[in-house]
Amino acid sequence: MKHVSILVPQGNCILSSIIGPYKVLSGANDYLVKMGKNPCFDIHLVGLADETKLYDGLFSVHPDKMIADVKKTELIIIPAVEPHSLAMNTSFINWINEQHAKGAEVASLCVGAFLLASTGLVDGRRCTTHWLAAEAFRQRFPLVNLVPEMIITDEQGIYTSGGAYSFINLVLYLVEKYCGREVAVYLSKVFEIELERSSQAPFNIFMGQKGHEDEPIRKAQEYIETNIDKKISVDQLAGLFLISRRNFERRFKKATANTPIEYLQRVKIEAAKKSLESGRDNINEVMYAVGYSDSKAFRTTFKKITGLSPLDYRKKYSRGSIQAN
Repeated sequence: MKHVSILVPQGNCILSSIIGPYKVLSGANDYLVKMGKNPCFDIHLVGLADETKLYDGLFSVHPDKMIADVKKTELIIIPAVEPHSLAMNTSFINWINEQHAKGAEVASLCVGAFLLASTGLVDGRRCTTHWLAAEAFRQRFPLVNLVPEMIITDEQGIYTSGGAYSFINLVLYLVEKYCGREVAVYLSKVFEIELERSSQAPFNIFMGQKGHEDEPIRKAQEYIETNIDKKISVDQLAGLFLISRRNFERRFKKATANTPIEYLQRVKIEAAKKSLESGRDNINEVMYAVGYSDSKAFRTTFKKITGLSPLDYRKKYSRGSIQAN
């Protein structure tokens, strides 16, 4: 059996990201035993203390092992521990690195990526996390290749998952890797989880990246956001703030992690998404309202950013579509 260590951090942690992996991996074992086979996983909750209290003490988790008790493990699962609780969990960092050096694979769930990145194991590698935490993650870990649109990354035994309950997709991915497709499909049906979901882009809400100190760039962002219906060029933006185009593009990318064109597109598509979710305008009317006149360009950009066509997005999120079904 593969020895699995599900970490139980101190401080604020999402309880479901501890329970969820435990239940799915246990479900894999139960299915294999039912089929007359040996269980696949030897599952342990591994902590730094005998008890972790969560949600103002309403819940508590009692690990069955401390990190000092685990001399060798094969898979470490880092749950969604809140970034501001990292200081309480630094003892995990050396232990994770030591276990990885002995051959352990490591998986982080949601914002557990902050603890994973603190180990240095994803420097120069792809990593995902909750889209809400993407900007803070980039600022804190600039050496990591963050891909927040992804649901799952697999970098030679270092795994990460996107936000919130998408961690279940990573756990199923690991079940399929270790136990086979049949077990993963069975569990996807029992837990009613969609297999093969690869992008969290449809869930992303673009809020702009303004956590920087470049005031002209911030004003350029605000100009874009208050002129969604207009066609705005990079030359126009640079001219408005008396900055050369080349310097403007460089500063904009440094401040926001987007090129000006990418930022323009994301602001416009975010506005289009809101219209499709709540309004009754047809898709062409939405397109014109956010400053596009070329239907093909609008649809291509919309799908690139959201992973869905405008029509599919409306079907998925419009209240009218839900009521119609």
